[in-house]
Amino acid sequence: MATKKTEDAFSFDPNKFADSFREFAEKGAAQSKEAYAKMKTAAEEATKTVEATIESAQSGTVELGLKAIDALRTNAENSLSHMEALLGVKSLSELVELQTAFIRKQAEVAVEQAKTMQEATRKVAENVAKPGKDAAEKAMSNFKKA
Repeated sequence: MATKKTEDAFSFDPNKFADSFREFAEKGAAQSKEAYAKMKTAAEEATKTVEATIESAQSGTVELGLKAIDALRTNAENSLSHMEALLGVKSLSELVELQTAFIRKQAEVAVEQAKTMQEATRKVAENVAKPGKDAAEKAMSNFKKA
């Protein structure tokens, strides 16, 4: 009887080995396909995030550029109007009065323009960061589920 147990321990069935190897290979292939699908999905989502970020940055840059041009136009118009008014000055006191009023007005305009640019910049920054923030939140949500 001891002889039979020794034979069983060292017996080799090529069919069982082939079946085991085939099963192992099929599981490996299935896992590889699943991993590839996940990586492909992640890459596509990352691409969409980058595209959305670039689009937001581009439109935000245009918006900020237009606001800057508007500010420059306003400042140029105010300066030209001031120069015209200075050409009609008849006394030193009138010159000082015009110059003081112009400086005060320009300071108020500059503060308002700075507020407008700051608000526009804040909105652009939020819009640019939103796709990345959403993607990070989604990734963290998926990570927590796993």
